[in-house]
Amino acid sequence: MSSISLSNSLNLIRQNITTIIPKLSRGFASPAPVKVPITLHGIDGRYATALFSAASKTNNLNNVESELKQVKSAIKKDAKLSNFLEDPSLNRNQKKLGVQELLKQGKYCDTTKNFFQVLAENGRLNVTIKIIDAYTSLMAAHRGEIFVTIITAKELDPKLLDKLKTTLSKSKFVKPNQKLRIENKINPSILGGLMIEFGEDQTIDLSVASKIAKLNKLLTDVI
Repeated sequence: MSSISLSNSLNLIRQNITTIIPKLSRGFASPAPVKVPITLHGIDGRYATALFSAASKTNNLNNVESELKQVKSAIKKDAKLSNFLEDPSLNRNQKKLGVQELLKQGKYCDTTKNFFQVLAENGRLNVTIKIIDAYTSLMAAHRGEIFVTIITAKELDPKLLDKLKTTLSKSKFVKPNQKLRIENKINPSILGGLMIEFGEDQTIDLSVASKIAKLNKLLTDVI
């Protein structure tokens, strides 16, 4: 890709981020030119939305998603890399150079490479994982999918998990045209029962820990 197109790609990402995260010098924000499937909040949600817009304009939505998964996997496996991204003692230029070296190790598209350059310039590399997760949520919504996380004290039996999937797919939380994607996470602290998280904003708490907490509150109020 020529230097001109690289510059255009980088400016496109900056423009999207500026659109969604207005600078102090501006009194208003322009509407995003690309329609996103869901609205996400927070710094991670805004950056993920900016990346989604840029990737959509360059027809790289799926490529970026795949590459972000690679980056996330690398961060999870490499403690030094994780510490580098979160180290507040490194200045933005040092982080920018470090990210450039990291991305040279893989064949990443310009949209992905330029986005991480913007993160480094803006001092936001410390929220990389959250941004990747937010982008994954956007892509799931884009495909008509809904993520459901079932949290249990121990791993669920596959047959029981299938039954839960069937039941949940018929619930009011899942639209008829949505594809259900279920993940079973283990958290011994809930003691027993389960917690069900639908996307980012719906949680059903049926855990033993929650019931004990409610009982303790009831007893405290009575006393």
